[in-house]
Amino acid sequence: MGRLKLVEIGKKISELRKEMNLTQGELARGTCTQALISLIEKGETDPSAAVLYQIAKKLGVDVNYFFEIGSTARLDYVNEVEKQLRRTRIFYRYNEMMEIVAAEEKNPMFYHDPRKLQLLYWHKSIYFAEEKKEYSKAIDLLKKAIDLVPAKNRAYTELEMEMMMSLGGFEYRLEHFEEMICLYQKVETIINSTHRILSDTTIRTRVYSNLGRAHTKIGNYEESNVILNKGIDWCIECGDLYLMPALHYQVGYNHELMGDYDKALEYLDYSISLFELNPEYPLQGFLSGRRAHYIEKLKGY
Repeated sequence: MGRLKLVEIGKKISELRKEMNLTQGELARGTCTQALISLIEKGETDPSAAVLYQIAKKLGVDVNYFFEIGSTARLDYVNEVEKQLRRTRIFYRYNEMMEIVAAEEKNPMFYHDPRKLQLLYWHKSIYFAEEKKEYSKAIDLLKKAIDLVPAKNRAYTELEMEMMMSLGGFEYRLEHFEEMICLYQKVETIINSTHRILSDTTIRTRVYSNLGRAHTKIGNYEESNVILNKGIDWCIECGDLYLMPALHYQVGYNHELMGDYDKALEYLDYSISLFELNPEYPLQGFLSGRRAHYIEKLKGY
């Protein structure tokens, strides 16, 4: 095998290993030595077919994937598709999203790589949930996407955590709150058990926010507040105001449901002050109405 091809294969193995939060030793376990993995990643040795097969299996890709990766242009293309899908997701352009997915499902750069195929299935599920309101179909697609990579003896990627959270969101809309809680608890366990540093810190924030909301729905108000306050502490720790207003509002709402209007008003005021950092925040009228309601309750009306 040529030196250039060895370097390309080694680089891809290194990228996938790091994406899965595996050390060289963990990737080598049961297959070869850590030293050999190091040499392979540096492109300094030609791995045997058996070793390469075992590495591919542990990384969740077909062994042919390593021989089909070609140039930077291919990687740039995949990255551009990811950017386009993210853009359609953020701006709710679901039909455009589905057009991209339909085109790329025929592309061997995607259908030969389970992880890239996961990306397409995730966005297809979002299309069916948001555009078609077919939540059961969206759930089936996400389960299929997660199962593309065997779960045994491997770490979950941030993409897979995002998919589990989307799956939980679809279960929430179907009012399957217990199922949603199980999924979000699984994501929390993955984060905590691996002590991983998330490239997207909002994943943890969203876990706390959505777990709190689900516990509210089933009447676990105190448990909800414990989780929501973890989210508030996390936002402070990472210096990110994302979801801070919503977290405070939900704590206040739980206190309202427990009949403690003093605490409800305290957290609502925190929420309003945080929302007001954006002068055009859309919930101004709603929150003002909630505040007036709490004050009336405190006055004994």
